[in-house]
Amino acid sequence: MLLQFRLVALTKRALRGQRALWPPTCCRPAAFMSTLLINQGQYAWLKELGLREENEGVYNGSWGGRGEASLEDYEETVKKAKEAWKIWAEVPAPKRGEIVRQIGDALRQKIKVLGNLVSLEMGKIFVEGVGEVQEYVDICDYAVGLSRMIGGPVLPSERPGHALIEQWNPVGLVGIITAFNFPVAVYGWNNAIAMVCGNVCLWKGAPTTSLTSVAVTKIVSQVLENNKLPGAICSLTCGGADIGTAMARDERIDLLSFTGSTNVGKQVALMVQERFGRFLLELGGNNAIIVFQDADLNLVIPSALFAAVGTAGQRCTTARRLFLHESIHDEVVEKLVKAYAQVRIGDPWDANTLYGPLHTTQAVKMFLDAVEQANQQGGSVVYGGKVIDRPGNYVEPTIVTGLPHNAPIVQKETFAPILYVLKFKTEEEAFAWNNEVKQGLSSSIFTKDLGRIFRWLGPKGSDCGIVNVNIPTSGAEIGGAFGGNKHTGGGRESGSDSWKQYMRRSTCTINYSKDLPLAQGIKFQ
Repeated sequence: MLLQFRLVALTKRALRGQRALWPPTCCRPAAFMSTLLINQGQYAWLKELGLREENEGVYNGSWGGRGEASLEDYEETVKKAKEAWKIWAEVPAPKRGEIVRQIGDALRQKIKVLGNLVSLEMGKIFVEGVGEVQEYVDICDYAVGLSRMIGGPVLPSERPGHALIEQWNPVGLVGIITAFNFPVAVYGWNNAIAMVCGNVCLWKGAPTTSLTSVAVTKIVSQVLENNKLPGAICSLTCGGADIGTAMARDERIDLLSFTGSTNVGKQVALMVQERFGRFLLELGGNNAIIVFQDADLNLVIPSALFAAVGTAGQRCTTARRLFLHESIHDEVVEKLVKAYAQVRIGDPWDANTLYGPLHTTQAVKMFLDAVEQANQQGGSVVYGGKVIDRPGNYVEPTIVTGLPHNAPIVQKETFAPILYVLKFKTEEEAFAWNNEVKQGLSSSIFTKDLGRIFRWLGPKGSDCGIVNVNIPTSGAEIGGAFGGNKHTGGGRESGSDSWKQYMRRSTCTINYSKDLPLAQGIKFQ
């Protein structure tokens, strides 16, 4: 894929490197080449990631492709990945873990420059970019231990002289489609676990963060090459919807992991299900924080602030609804408005910046549309609500009060930094409001009441995949299973027993006796 860095007019760094398709180098004047970011001194670090003026976007053991990956590129890559699986599946799991350990170490060596690229291309602040790469490193460490622990139980057999065991084997080829907001971490969660389970991977990153996909693949491929393993174990096809559709419909993709919007996820699920394939969906979240009258407000204010404005509201676990007990509503809103006013907005590479731009101009329009709908439906903007007059896709972090819990805009996930603040009277009411939206990703309550905490965790509490107490909705740890219910898709990635999604299970009965006892007591004379 010919992905070019060039200086753009959004800001001095603007806060995402823009990619474009251009004529071959030989046809370009020297003046044009000098405008590419990679040829400017302050961006020289891009070369440390193996990036060049022109960067191919297809990798299957060798780099290739011109422009977005074609279906021919895709076909070739799938074939090479399936061949690579024949070798990788024979490698003992602990040795696969050693390869993943080396990948983690290679990422550690490039963590700052790769975090820089994430910040440049996606728009999140630098510390978040580095933190995202750290998540890939951490899941590699986790996967190394997992590689020596994967296994099924030996079960008691009711028949004498028989053994009953559970055997787990890799599914084969795992397709991984990731979103723009976490262009490194989500791939890492899938890739590290899938690899130690004995699978090979085919990655399609978001088209707007393709350079990050290329840079990560270069790091991973070098580790495979150093160990004389097929590079196609971790393949890459940068492309658009046509490649994603091909992956969803391809029976050779044994598991498809998709991270993105609920609308697109539903289409993916239908295509995969039509061929009776397996899928792992990580979709949207309309996440709520519930604050009771006994809550510690010293925890509530920074938690709500971080959950609502972190990554400029572009996390799937971003807090979008804040339910406040009526007795503390006004006090919390006042404190929260003051906290919002202290958020430092600016260049994501500035160490003092806490809040950067939205990813695209389309996201800015979506933000403005949501604010307008909130006003039309009876809400009051008590902070923010406008586009910031500066170069780049900057909008004000926004607080809206006065809407009913079932207002259409409250029920809709808007991927922007808008927080809807609602009053509630009773625990039952708040729990019901948490659960009434279509998504079921993350949720949190703030309280000191032990009984309420366990009711929240219990069968009549939150219906989400992530259920927190006295911490925000965002910031999940890699040791637990990450994912949600309902329209969030039901998939689980990262820790706990998420590894099972990347394997197929067989129940095996072994007769080591000389008799043949049959089921239901049947006897042949």
